[in-house]
Amino acid sequence: MPGDTPEPPAEDLRTLIPEYAALARETTLLNPEPGDPGVRESSLGGELLWPADEPWPYCAQEDHWTFGSDPSNRTEIVPGAVPMVPILQLFARDVPGLEFPEGKDLLQLVWCALVHEQDPGPVVPRLYWRNEAEVVAGGLLSGIPEASEGEYDEEHVPEPSTLSPATAEDFPSWRDLPEDVWETWEPRFRSPTGGSVWPPDSNVIGTKVGGWPAWTQPAHWPDCEGGHRMEHLLTITGDIQLGDCGGVYFFHCRRCPGLPWDWRFDCH
Repeated sequence: MPGDTPEPPAEDLRTLIPEYAALARETTLLNPEPGDPGVRESSLGGELLWPADEPWPYCAQEDHWTFGSDPSNRTEIVPGAVPMVPILQLFARDVPGLEFPEGKDLLQLVWCALVHEQDPGPVVPRLYWRNEAEVVAGGLLSGIPEASEGEYDEEHVPEPSTLSPATAEDFPSWRDLPEDVWETWEPRFRSPTGGSVWPPDSNVIGTKVGGWPAWTQPAHWPDCEGGHRMEHLLTITGDIQLGDCGGVYFFHCRRCPGLPWDWRFDCH
């Protein structure tokens, strides 16, 4: 009917915008599947290869809380320190596209599975780069503490899963398009009734390493203290419930000593 919003073009942005095709980056999709991963396997939510001489991390923030038995009310403030939960373990042999720091071949991620008030999101993560052989030689921590009922939000804890990494080509969402590309091409996709009818992009949504963030809100890239815009390191999304189907994006700066890192959270 006249005046109706037209259907989006069948072509994707790679065809319609040559500059978009040049923005391709390689990503490694982790493809988690529920299972029983061992401590020397890459995993999501599985046990970690944790050194015996390093205490398990706790979150002692005063503002963490959980919905408790009634998800409609914020009623349970959790006092004191609570153990963080394992989120991700990646061995270099499984993600060859990820550049590890010199002498390191193991990446581990934990976070507090409660809700927090502070920006930038509900979880408080910690990230570690390690050497597998050194950890094994020094012995493993036994009896890793587990959060008890009321000390975590089930939606923030992934089910133990094995990983089947696979590489793919990843492109930025429209939120990450360079300004000159957006200004040149956005008018082409305006509908007769106003607004834009943007064609499908090729941004990969899922738990992945490298590539581009799959922002659901405006892009919010962090800068390191040295003033460099950080690179996207990994995304955790889809396998856990964060806010309203959101994601946690991790970034690092390979140009600065110590490989500083940061994180962002967004949701629908």
